[in-house]
Amino acid sequence: MSTYTLPVLAEPPVAEPQTLYTVASGDLRLSANTRCWPTQQQLEADFAEAASAFGWRVHRAHDVDPETGHGFIDSQRRGIEVFKNVPPDAPVVVVDAVWQYSHHVLAGLRTHRGPILVVANWAGDFPGLVGLLNLTASMTKAGVAYSALWSKDFTDDWARTKLEEWLTTGRIAHDTSHVRPLPALDASSDEVELGRALAAQLQQEKAIVGVFDEGCMGMYNAIIDDELLNPLGIYKERLSQSALVAEMNRVGADERAAVKRWLDDAGLTFHFGTDPQTELTPDQVDSQLAMYVAALRMSDDFGLDAVGIQYQQGLKDVVPASDLAEGLLNNVERPPVRSRDGARELYAGAPLPHFNEVDEGVAVDALVTNRIWTAMGLDPATTLHDIRWGDDYDGEFVWVFEISGSVPASHHGGYDRSYSMRQPPMFFPLGGGTLSGVSKPGQIVWSRVFVAGGALHVDLGRAHVVELPAEETQRRLDATDPQWPIMHAVLHGVSRDQMMARHKANHVQVVYSPDAATADKALLVKAAMFDALGVQVHLCGDTAVG
Repeated sequence: MSTYTLPVLAEPPVAEPQTLYTVASGDLRLSANTRCWPTQQQLEADFAEAASAFGWRVHRAHDVDPETGHGFIDSQRRGIEVFKNVPPDAPVVVVDAVWQYSHHVLAGLRTHRGPILVVANWAGDFPGLVGLLNLTASMTKAGVAYSALWSKDFTDDWARTKLEEWLTTGRIAHDTSHVRPLPALDASSDEVELGRALAAQLQQEKAIVGVFDEGCMGMYNAIIDDELLNPLGIYKERLSQSALVAEMNRVGADERAAVKRWLDDAGLTFHFGTDPQTELTPDQVDSQLAMYVAALRMSDDFGLDAVGIQYQQGLKDVVPASDLAEGLLNNVERPPVRSRDGARELYAGAPLPHFNEVDEGVAVDALVTNRIWTAMGLDPATTLHDIRWGDDYDGEFVWVFEISGSVPASHHGGYDRSYSMRQPPMFFPLGGGTLSGVSKPGQIVWSRVFVAGGALHVDLGRAHVVELPAEETQRRLDATDPQWPIMHAVLHGVSRDQMMARHKANHVQVVYSPDAATADKALLVKAAMFDALGVQVHLCGDTAVG
């Protein structure tokens, strides 16, 4: 008999037959969860109806909170408590109609023994697809087995067939035949030689990426451990966003005004209003320009080769949005910023790659892309986008790539084809402007660095950006978030469902090339560089390599 007081462990609940246990991972922000709740309810009803057609009932594992009025899991602690009531061997379905913080449910999913399905509705108005991709990528990194499914309302034959497959077997086998390993490369190729030389330079000379407060918005998949980064020659400088705010406060009014004049002369349109609660104001932009200057100075202090600002959660209640600063940093042409003593222009004539939402997969990709495109004499401006949604147009599937705030102005064709709008109050209580526009038509290389099986991988593919009629562009903006920059992307040799089944992130990295032949060469350089760095390279769809 022990002399100590031993913990009493509760008996786990027992699964009911033919019963699916559903959970709903949500945002951390009450405003977002409240607004998105009706959309979530509709998706849950649609899914429950589809499941019932196969003789299954749905049991929601947690109730609506009477105080908040929504039924989302809105914290990691709440998620842990919810999973105590889920039978450990029962089939679990995570229903995502919105952006969600993956760590809210990851603790429960890591130890769950039953089959796991993540579902989202195929819709643009709320980013459930983005939430699904983040959660499945996080589970991939964590080594948790899962299946995923998406549908407009779960009445279509394809979705119901796949659902039946999961209900019968506990897994869904999607078509990923578009993915193939990198073949042996021709060492005598100029592109392969360049890629390998750039890899050797990075590993020998090393690079530093500045991370302002790691772990943004529950994106577990966006954190890459030092043990995986360091062999590439990439090291983290961990920085505090409170230091960034302090540096912003040291930026003089004359410096902020000079940046604003530069942008006005370059043709950037600011959509100003007078109500700071709902409209963009000059004071908000003034703060953002202070952040731009401060970020460059701090990056110079630490010798950074790339930088990532978390903003959401970390800064959203302190200063206006970081997006305008981020978009400026990623562009070759941008307002000059000098050192504190005025002696030097910082990062003159070049972008300082910024990885939005401190996504470290983007950090690696942006750094590699910057070096390759610079070495090839190309515009190195690169950005991430959310894989937000998509729809058919004129006989082909056109993706809506859309990031929540900014892309480099050169992706639109310049500052005179770009504009700044107030960020939505639901996510950005203190406002702040975007750096938005419609991405110009052209050839791009897309990619994603991710963690799977304890190793770094990268998917590489080709695509082109199409120009849609103004009314179709506006329809897509209105169906998503009209304040944000949009890219109309057509992937080469990768279908809608193949992309959703394979992609291991909510973000995709894109960079332009002047023509298709150059894009093919640049992709080969990128494949060779990643391969030489020890990253496992996967070619996706139609590429000139292999």
